[in-house]
Amino acid sequence: MKNHRVVVTGMGAITPLGIGVENTWKALLAGRSGAKPITHFDVSDLPTKFAAQVTGFDPKEYMDFRDARRSAEFTRFAVAAAKQAVQDAALDMSTEDATRVGVAMGTAVGGIMIVQEMTIIFREKGFRRINPTVLPVLISNAGACYIAISLGIKGPTSSPVAACATGVVAIGEALRYLQRGEVQVMIAGGSDSATSPLGIAAFARIGALSTHNDEPEKACRPFDAERDGTLLSEGAAAVVMETLEHALQRDAPILAEVLGYGFTEDAYHIAAPDPTGDGAARAMSVALADAGISPEEVDYIVPHGTGTQLNDAAETRACKTTFREHAYRIPISSNKSMLGHMLGAAGAISTMVAILAIRDGILPPTITLEHPDPECDLDYVPNQARKAHVGTAIANGFGFGGQNATVVVRRVKGS
Repeated sequence: MKNHRVVVTGMGAITPLGIGVENTWKALLAGRSGAKPITHFDVSDLPTKFAAQVTGFDPKEYMDFRDARRSAEFTRFAVAAAKQAVQDAALDMSTEDATRVGVAMGTAVGGIMIVQEMTIIFREKGFRRINPTVLPVLISNAGACYIAISLGIKGPTSSPVAACATGVVAIGEALRYLQRGEVQVMIAGGSDSATSPLGIAAFARIGALSTHNDEPEKACRPFDAERDGTLLSEGAAAVVMETLEHALQRDAPILAEVLGYGFTEDAYHIAAPDPTGDGAARAMSVALADAGISPEEVDYIVPHGTGTQLNDAAETRACKTTFREHAYRIPISSNKSMLGHMLGAAGAISTMVAILAIRDGILPPTITLEHPDPECDLDYVPNQARKAHVGTAIANGFGFGGQNATVVVRRVKGS
């Protein structure tokens, strides 16, 4: 039973476009790509030689030195984004009932970099050279649990894993905890870091990555006829979500209301989306029904928008199925054209983009959209940011295995 309204009061982000939400947002509005040639490992044998990587990040600003040393990068990103969000929300944990605060911080691939590193050490140097803390370092719930430990959170702590839908699923799971009144506050989002030799090789081997090595900043081309794959990225995004009553009681800054959530399965293929877009369309429809709004009330869509041939065409079909004629009137823009694909963090950063569009009345562009694709014929906000009134927006996250998730956010009346 849904008894409580839920709002977002704080946001945090660690991305290839900047440390913090505002730095990332300014870069998105400017249409700046985070793609750069990979220089920290040998890429001579790899078909893709670039990625979108986080720079200028110092985990010691957010974590104890020892914890930072013995944790994986995805965990460091998660803790940093969460602490930024808590600060943005002006949430004082010393005055909160810790048992009424929870965490839903997911990841798609978790400690893949640690697995690669320890496998090499095991093969070359043997069992006794394996780090005895490797298991708690690489497990997928490390990010969520480090957040809980560092902030003294004692409520439900979960780590959703839904491939590239993870970030939206985490926010949706947090929504349900709050609606049911099990907690008053949730920190939700996603984190990943897979820009390693194994990560690049794995995604390239399945044909998911662009190979425009001569122009990395123009490589990821969502909805463009010449798109040839996505841009592997890394980072984290987190939001503080609260019951409206709790937020008002402590006079918290209210950024948006989380209205609804939909989560579906294609049951089609382990790596490819259903080409009809059926599962994605159902996720959007379920989310709208859960929010209690009509399709015509949606002013903006933040799509999954990966820049792959299959995903972009299927998502376009799904939007047409869900919104019918209104689909041609809704602006849609893909932040992955600039940020790249942050995997488990992608849906969380997209939700933040939706909230920021509501806050500032401006839409980031889909850059590199130069060659119209007849199959992708909606309004993708090409190449330039656009002013727009956004009262209600949705964010999509779709993942390998056919998992589809959508969250609905809207401006709080009077804000």
